[in-house]
Amino acid sequence: MTFAQKDSITVISFNIRYNNPGDGDNIWDNRKASCVNMAKMERPDFLCVQEAYFVQLDYLRQKLEGYDYIGVGRDDGKQGGEHMAILYRKDRFELIQHGDFWLSETPDVCSRGWDAVCHRIVTWGYFKDLRTGQNIYCFNTHLDHVGVTARRESVKLITARIKEIATDKKAPIFLTGDFNSDIESEIFKPLKKIMKQARENAPVTDHYGTFNGWGNAPNNIVIDHIFYNNATPILFQTLNTDKYGRWLISDHYPIKCVFVR
Repeated sequence: MTFAQKDSITVISFNIRYNNPGDGDNIWDNRKASCVNMAKMERPDFLCVQEAYFVQLDYLRQKLEGYDYIGVGRDDGKQGGEHMAILYRKDRFELIQHGDFWLSETPDVCSRGWDAVCHRIVTWGYFKDLRTGQNIYCFNTHLDHVGVTARRESVKLITARIKEIATDKKAPIFLTGDFNSDIESEIFKPLKKIMKQARENAPVTDHYGTFNGWGNAPNNIVIDHIFYNNATPILFQTLNTDKYGRWLISDHYPIKCVFVR
């Protein structure tokens, strides 16, 4: 068994699309089994989802044996609204600490920030890898789709909070999410000082779009990203395939990266 097979860490970021009854043939009930198939086939160590309602998370937890999740609803800090949850493998990781903060001027209370039209939140966890003894940080978020100032200030806040929370300077750090921004956007300047983007740095990678708009978007909209530090990406994939039983399991494709130390 190679090092990559034994000790690698697989991270998936997936905007799962909220449970919207107006989505026609793409409603959650028609694609939820394929979302589960994706997770079972790819077997991520961390499955970081955006837009998930509690009913969707509860379904995933029931169907994905061996996983648990952290995260709260962005609208009330409990179960209300969308969650930026992190599902993790209980057989491999021990949860040491976790938390949530809002992307606003008052991040420690449920709040909406700057010119955002929605509450926006970050969920984070600090884990011990039971296989290697290594500690790992994972952060997950979804930036506002309208507020330009909100996106810029949110990245500044996320960068500052990562510096504050990730005190174990040797531990791998992963940041996943739907950033509603291309990687060349100026909003990422502060983040790029402390983290790198997996798609750009993995030796095996692709350049497919991540937002598909239920098949109506051009294949060059890349707004979902995985950032990292203290790890080495070896394989990046945009999971735009029909092998899970349905071609479009969301209006975003999941993105996956395999890391080693």
